[in-house]
Amino acid sequence: MYLMHRCFRRDLNLFAAAAEAFPASDRARWGRIAARFQLFATVLHKHHHGEDVGLWPLLAERGADRTVLDALEDEHAVIDPLLASVTADLAALADGSGDEATRSRLARTSAGLRDALQAHLAHEESDGMTLVQQHLTHEDWERLDEEVFKEDYSPREVVAVVGWVASGCPMEALRRMPGANPFMLLLARLMARRFDRREARIFGGAR
Repeated sequence: MYLMHRCFRRDLNLFAAAAEAFPASDRARWGRIAARFQLFATVLHKHHHGEDVGLWPLLAERGADRTVLDALEDEHAVIDPLLASVTADLAALADGSGDEATRSRLARTSAGLRDALQAHLAHEESDGMTLVQQHLTHEDWERLDEEVFKEDYSPREVVAVVGWVASGCPMEALRRMPGANPFMLLLARLMARRFDRREARIFGGAR
């Protein structure tokens, strides 16, 4: 959970900075950013879907505070329109139909998405994870990961997400990931290097 949140925060800052840094005329750059945002949005959607269909219902069954669970689920609904707006503006800039007004709107919406999602992640970590620790066992968490979260990814998506997670992540943290083994750690290192090379091509000059 915390590794995923680290990546979401990193990406939110990158997208907000990129929206301010690059001109609307740089279509090739916006095309790369749009593709990169699609990875972010896909992982975020799967993460929230797993919470909505697996984690929150299980916590409710165990008697966790429904006020907290309902608030966390409602926050997902606030984030979705912001994701759609950013996706649409990136597509317009990539295909040439967008202009500087589009880029300015994208900058505002990207900043709004960053702020809304960061607040949501902090809420999950403070109140949501407290409920997890109070009501779920380690075995419950492992089962959720296997039956809900991992099931949502194709083998091809897993490879991409491994690099996304491993980029900039300390090795000791990766070793604590569910299912970590020597092969997975080696794959993580290799995919992180590949991911970082692509990141430089996508965001170079925006950081």
